[in-house]
Amino acid sequence: MAQSKDDVFNHDHFLKSVTDDPGVYRMYNVGGDVIYVGKANNLKKRLSSYFKTTLDNRKTQSLVSQIANIDVTIVRSETEAFLLENNYIKKYRPRYNVVLRDDKSYPFIFLSDHQHPSLSFHRGNKKKQGEYFGPYPSAWSVRASLKTLQKLFPIRQCEDSYYKNRSRPCLQYQMNRCSAPCVSGYVTDELYEQQVKLASLFLRGKNNEVINTLVKNMEEASERLQFEQAARYRDQISALRKVQERQIVSTTQQEMDVFGFSHKNGIATVYGIFIRDNQILGSKAFFPKIPKGADGDEIFSAFLLQFYLAGNKTIPKQIVIPIKLKEQTQIEIVLTSEAKRKVNFFIGARDEKRKYLELADKNAENALNTQQNQQRSLHARFSDLEQLIEVEKPLKRLECFDISHTSGQQTVASCVVFDRDGPKKSDYRRFNIEGITPGDDYAAMAQALKRRYKPSSKDAKLPDLLLIDGGKGQLSQAEMHFNDWPEETKPLILGVAKGTSRKPGLETLLFAYSHQQLPVNADQPGLHLIQHIRDESHRFAITGHRARRQKAKTTSPLEEIPGIGAKKRQALLKYMGGLRGLKKASQEEIAKVPGIGDSLAEVIYDNLHP
Repeated sequence: MAQSKDDVFNHDHFLKSVTDDPGVYRMYNVGGDVIYVGKANNLKKRLSSYFKTTLDNRKTQSLVSQIANIDVTIVRSETEAFLLENNYIKKYRPRYNVVLRDDKSYPFIFLSDHQHPSLSFHRGNKKKQGEYFGPYPSAWSVRASLKTLQKLFPIRQCEDSYYKNRSRPCLQYQMNRCSAPCVSGYVTDELYEQQVKLASLFLRGKNNEVINTLVKNMEEASERLQFEQAARYRDQISALRKVQERQIVSTTQQEMDVFGFSHKNGIATVYGIFIRDNQILGSKAFFPKIPKGADGDEIFSAFLLQFYLAGNKTIPKQIVIPIKLKEQTQIEIVLTSEAKRKVNFFIGARDEKRKYLELADKNAENALNTQQNQQRSLHARFSDLEQLIEVEKPLKRLECFDISHTSGQQTVASCVVFDRDGPKKSDYRRFNIEGITPGDDYAAMAQALKRRYKPSSKDAKLPDLLLIDGGKGQLSQAEMHFNDWPEETKPLILGVAKGTSRKPGLETLLFAYSHQQLPVNADQPGLHLIQHIRDESHRFAITGHRARRQKAKTTSPLEEIPGIGAKKRQALLKYMGGLRGLKKASQEEIAKVPGIGDSLAEVIYDNLHP
């Protein structure tokens, strides 16, 4: 929306005070929102270019018409400008910048530095001592790899707290997926360390070296007449060969990321293939948010910087890119500075790099075509839903609530958000429900709505359509919550009640307040959109509930007792033979545990026997 004459930015007055130094600038609209972030070697020269008499670029024309204010930050070097610009883009997500939607860090497999190391999933800063293998393109690929490793190498994958408190082997030992280093007498430190080294070699892609070592161990065990041990090595070799047969994709490249790129009809796709330790760990398609009129160089340059400078991602030594970038040398310098080692760009002109670049480009084009088809389908569903519920304005934001619990315990409410581009996961919310009668879904829904929508919160994003997963009872909670709100601020509310058979297509849709049923056919696109949102809300709620339930299972009641730290907790469990033994013990017996005493024993006993 263009500004009024009173709001027009006085660029001549502003440019008189702008310096010639390098820096980063932020452009604001009338509402005070940052609409564009840019960098420049010469701020005065760059900012003056926006206010020429003629502007050929439509994107720049639209941007300039929105400017109400500009501020600048002077930096010492171009590298600092790149970094600050990236931080501002991540913080403000401006409308006229290319913005990477997925800036999360990638997961790793972590091998801990421990007397008996464990293998585990890791995401985030690498603060713990040990080896990190990855990054993998998704959490699913890490968990699949851990599952494979569990079958190949009997190394523990449990938490250290679980490992410390074992008095006998767990189920993983019975399934031959752990050698039970937590209990003495089951595996020697030497044998366990040997398996850890083999797993480390396997994760580095040195499968043949692992197999040769196992063959040698098998032959030595046979010569010593340790036939049972030799049979275990034989089974390991067989399992490894099967895995090797499935790993048909390998490479001579030690460490390299390859990116394909496709851009048409206002949508851009970047497809990444990630190679570490001579193996393709996986691939992923990215769909950055791009402003109208953005060119390929701008999109891809912005993607690279945001991808590698956000979320603690590992920067490889080699990066294969599909296009020559205008600021390629400067970007290489920035990434080299961040990685603290030389980072080189390649255009994929030779042999293997060209092969992988062609593969990435082909996948990028395919992903873009698929995305366009999905968007057309999604837009059709939105249009049909708008006709179905007869709204005057287009639906821009939809939200849906669902409740999940097990017999009323660890209740979690979910709120998922969809816009015309599909799920908006950055706006998803979960609410741990407390202080209600267990199993009271109505009270749970009321609490979730109260915490999500507050009349005093002016910045709260209200949906155009609010979906409540449930019948009249849940719907009435939404009605009561919004009852005192001004009419113009209330969202349209629709209840989605499952049919008796709970089959898709048999849902009953109810308007709030009137409870009028909305007639709908099972094959209507508008209903399919509601089902999609409802199912996503259910998935998000049940995932949160399961995580909360698992946390409750693995949390010791001793952790909630004041005055009981990790050492005293460990001493209690050790001397009493675990939590069950501690619960059976008398107050006098608890007091005899070293470091406890009579007064603390009384507190412990009272907490365990409420």
